[in-house]
Amino acid sequence: MKQKKQAAAGNGSTKVINIHLDASFFFERAVRSLDRYHYDKALKYFRRAVEYEPDNPVNHCNMAGILSEMGNYEESNRILKWVVDELDPTMTECHFYMANNFANMEMYEAAEDSLVHYLEEDAEGQFLDEAEEMMDLLHYELERPMKQAVVKSREGIGEHDKARALLEEGKFVEAVRMLHDVVAKHPEFMAARNNLALAYYYMGQFEQAMDTIRDVLKLEPGNLHALCNLAIFYRHAGDEGQLAPLLELLKKTVPFHQEHVFKLATTMGILGQHDTAFGHFGRLLKELPQQQDPCLYHYAAVAACNIGRLNEAERFWKLAARLDSDSGIAGYYLEQMDNLRQGTMPVPSSYHYHLPFEEQFKLWEKSSDPLPDQLKRDPLIRSSFFWALRHGDRNTKLQVIQALGMIADGEVKDALADFLLEPEEDDYLKRIAIFVLRGIGVTEPLPAVLDGKRTTVERNRMPSRLPIWNERWQTVVETALTRMHSRYDMVQQHDLLTLWVEFLSRLYPETPVIRRAEGWAAALEYLTAKMHRRAVTYQEVSSRYGVSVATASKYVKWIDDVCGIREKMKTIFPAFGDLGPEA
Repeated sequence: MKQKKQAAAGNGSTKVINIHLDASFFFERAVRSLDRYHYDKALKYFRRAVEYEPDNPVNHCNMAGILSEMGNYEESNRILKWVVDELDPTMTECHFYMANNFANMEMYEAAEDSLVHYLEEDAEGQFLDEAEEMMDLLHYELERPMKQAVVKSREGIGEHDKARALLEEGKFVEAVRMLHDVVAKHPEFMAARNNLALAYYYMGQFEQAMDTIRDVLKLEPGNLHALCNLAIFYRHAGDEGQLAPLLELLKKTVPFHQEHVFKLATTMGILGQHDTAFGHFGRLLKELPQQQDPCLYHYAAVAACNIGRLNEAERFWKLAARLDSDSGIAGYYLEQMDNLRQGTMPVPSSYHYHLPFEEQFKLWEKSSDPLPDQLKRDPLIRSSFFWALRHGDRNTKLQVIQALGMIADGEVKDALADFLLEPEEDDYLKRIAIFVLRGIGVTEPLPAVLDGKRTTVERNRMPSRLPIWNERWQTVVETALTRMHSRYDMVQQHDLLTLWVEFLSRLYPETPVIRRAEGWAAALEYLTAKMHRRAVTYQEVSSRYGVSVATASKYVKWIDDVCGIREKMKTIFPAFGDLGPEA
């Protein structure tokens, strides 16, 4: 028997399991005891965990939590206060726990103070819902409103909402500034990052938009808004190789939240996946039977049109018209249903809730205002202008600069000021932009890159090589522009200024003495009209400026002799005659 015992001991089959006593071991034992409502044991194990890891604030908070469960609120608060005051001030949730303890002790004033501390210092907002419930309790017990608190976890939400409203109004530059600040303060705020990317995109700053979206997806790879925006950016860039797998992923995606469904539906529509878009819009309309948004019916109608379901499209537009008859959007498409069915009108391609651009411009032309207020405020039109200013051809940019001058708000001033600093842009366009900025009230010096060099265009001074700018020369310009303002566009007005600067530059320093500005101004208007093929006579301009025909014609000849206007015009328009009185 003794031999058997020795053999058993010597064969190595017996194993001794060493128990590794550390904080984790006692933490697990404490949690197991809690599950069985053995609070005494749980407290004992948490105390041992603290002994092993005295610098770990979580262990101390767990111990305070057990003491609170056991009704020892004072000791619990002593530990919590020590944690947040001495061990780890970032454990701001301790203030919430302390507020709970004070409330249980019916010390409501102290509970209020701790709760205010929590709301003002906690950035995560983990217990925000519970804190709001406690505020109701304290309001009742104290028989007065709670002290005001700035909720730190909600910081950035108000600014983000304002920035989003600015985006919807088309005020992209201002929105970018505000969203930059929000993202800098709250890097984890994905909605702000997504909207920042959209703001860049609307302004035509495509690379910044792409970089911002990539940052979002690094932080949160499954962010649906970012994935949808990225797909649209790929389509814009013509990168079908990158778009294809992303599009397949989005087509298989079935979001739960209605906001995500709407985002995916509009994205699919913009990308030409009208079947998928129609399915998502239909789902939204089923889930929201009381939906009172005409935009949603319009989007569903556009998707239905693009997949040939015209009867359903007509039904959706009728529902939209009932909800919004003032805009005329649904009414316009209902009037076009016969043309859509016969194929004489293309199906609508835009998922934006507005009239087609050609219809909007018809309204523009009929209006006495050069640019109606509704078009000035339309974010899509503003976005188109900012986009064209960066990516359009030269003629388009020229038209856009003039149109922006009609809008003439802070956004426009910022956009045109930035345009002046673009080294690759045409100097003539920049000079038009300077002229527009001056015309809409920008008087401060304007930094600009002209002739390949950075310079500053001072107030009341046009960019030129003239070493001085005489006040009498400026008076001539202002006299002409005042009378031309409502009859000539900004390009024509700028060309008058350019002609005057060229004339003075060629003669400098032997420039003529300007005794009366009106004669020179009349000559400049006459020549500008001729350069732009406008019918004008010496008699007309002389009468308008209160000078004789002889004075006007004398100055016309002088300017033409110096600048060679007639020869230049003959080169451009071979049939161009001389600059006689009725030419």
